[in-house]
Amino acid sequence: MMLLRKEDTFVNKLNIKTKELFENVPSYLKPYFDEAQYPWEILPKIKEITAKLLQTGLEGYTLLEEGVLVGKDVKIAKTATIIPPAIIGNGTEIRPGAFIRGNVIVGDNCVLGNSSEFKNCILLEKVQCPHYNYIGDSILGYHAHTGAGTVCSNLKSDGKNIVIHGDKEYETGLRKIGAFVGDYGDCGCNAVLNPGTIIGKHTQVYPLTRARGVYPENSIVKDTKVFVDKY
Repeated sequence: MMLLRKEDTFVNKLNIKTKELFENVPSYLKPYFDEAQYPWEILPKIKEITAKLLQTGLEGYTLLEEGVLVGKDVKIAKTATIIPPAIIGNGTEIRPGAFIRGNVIVGDNCVLGNSSEFKNCILLEKVQCPHYNYIGDSILGYHAHTGAGTVCSNLKSDGKNIVIHGDKEYETGLRKIGAFVGDYGDCGCNAVLNPGTIIGKHTQVYPLTRARGVYPENSIVKDTKVFVDKY
């Protein structure tokens, strides 16, 4: 398990459940989040969710092309690539070279940045992934941020199913899981979130950190097994 420096007092708690990580969920996604006890349970349903939203539509959204639904005031660079299905929220900016590989749901006022790649993922409102990010099989919470070069690694080198290492071992039954970053989570430049990593709400991850396992809310992650209370 993860360790604290001796001089630090552990006052935080591990956040594993969906409701503990994501409080600010848009109304059109809330039923799916409410029914999922753990966030990884949502990942296999993203394709189904996007298909349903495309079928029913969302108020104020228009069909950019077959399988791509966009809100108002969306900015899409000419060199960005969007492979359906995808839902893009109001006021979101998709910058040059961004690659959306399908089964992607993006909330309002997000930034999908330069040369960043997204697949089978949900970004809630005000998420920023501005530069050279890989976000696959992941969920990023309200106002989450990934610094330049942050990668959500989603496949183990041995190809086995992902196990979440928290207060116990959670067998997910899924071969591909990236990361779950809680509301206001912040990952520093070139951080690598290993498969099945969970970052609690309001937690910051130092640059160049190799995160693995579950980190509590309101913490600063300084190394793989070292985190401290934020306050």
